[in-house]
Amino acid sequence: MCEFEITGGRPLAGRLAVQGAKNSVLPILAAAVLAPGESVIHNCPDLTDVAATLDILRLLGCTVAREGDTVQVDASRVRCGCVPEKLMGGMRSSVVFLGALLSRCGGAELSYPGGCELGPRPIDLHLMALRTLGVKVSEEGGQVVCRGDGMRGEQICLSIPSVGATENAMLAACGCPGVTTIVGAAREPEIEDLQSFLRAMGARIEGAGSPVIRIEGGAPLHPAEHTVIGDRIAAATYLCAAGAAGGCVTLTGVDPGHLTAVLSVLREAGADIQTTPGSVSILCAAPLYGVRPVRTAPHPGFPTDAQAPLMAALCCGTGATMFVENMFLSRYRHVGELTRMGADIQVDGRVAVVTGRPLHAARVRGSDLRGAAALVVAALAARGVSRLSGVNHILRGYQDLDGNLRALGAQIYPV
Repeated sequence: MCEFEITGGRPLAGRLAVQGAKNSVLPILAAAVLAPGESVIHNCPDLTDVAATLDILRLLGCTVAREGDTVQVDASRVRCGCVPEKLMGGMRSSVVFLGALLSRCGGAELSYPGGCELGPRPIDLHLMALRTLGVKVSEEGGQVVCRGDGMRGEQICLSIPSVGATENAMLAACGCPGVTTIVGAAREPEIEDLQSFLRAMGARIEGAGSPVIRIEGGAPLHPAEHTVIGDRIAAATYLCAAGAAGGCVTLTGVDPGHLTAVLSVLREAGADIQTTPGSVSILCAAPLYGVRPVRTAPHPGFPTDAQAPLMAALCCGTGATMFVENMFLSRYRHVGELTRMGADIQVDGRVAVVTGRPLHAARVRGSDLRGAAALVVAALAARGVSRLSGVNHILRGYQDLDGNLRALGAQIYPV
């Protein structure tokens, strides 16, 4: 698949089941190596990032099988070797294998992780957390070599609530004797989902969803069965698509509590939002209008991953909105492409001011996962036929995005 051809101006309508969360399933799959035997993961989305993670598991000696959205990982014969750059280079979340392999094998050697180019995202916090647990870390020639012979439970204080550093610390701490306390932990729902899986494996862990997580390391672990939560960022993207194109859409399989900040902004922009414990419905009978400043922040603040799709939806509305991107330096890479579609966006450093007006079709290119999704959102509202390249980025995080949108009435086709 090279490009999407998108004809704008068609409102969306219908029901859609939201995929499993990309940002949950990747650390959960890595956690499957903690115990010998077969773990079963349900609601596992079909994404290129997931496929890459399964390739890493196979390289480590795991037997992996997939049927539909269920993945079985048999970690009976884990080999604690080096994960090469070819497998690590495609996604940043692969760094979570450091904590998993330290817990299972007492050591790990990985190439530096890749992923979307969103500005500097060093893994210093990950390595600081591991060093606090007694891990000896050396960095040579793009390789990170960790030795955990002297690992022990300690208090880890994170200067910022890094999701990846929190996950790595949780996984490594499961294999440490003693008690580990993570202070300043990330509070994202995906952290809670990882804790649920670790508990199912027998880990003594509590506090996920709060700033303090406590792990009693050394508990015997066993394989487990787990169902991944719904993807709140995919859900936010479909809600923004309905906001841009108009119409009435119901999303199932997602917890509205995970979307509080996004739903609040969409309501303020004029969307009619209704929720049940497992679904969200949006009705947009008129263009969205400008809202108070949207500032990205760690959970429970507005998620940085939803910034680009929301910006695209507000570009084709009315009124002005200011965005303040507090998480990543290069999170506005979609702005230049949106302006090719007629969007009025002024950027100054971390601040972008969007003034809504009608958009027109254009040939555009996505350069990162959420930015590419934002261009789809804009194209659904634009006059004429747009062509989007860079679809490979979308495949990293959205399962059958074009097929799902077609089921809701959109004209979007791979070409």
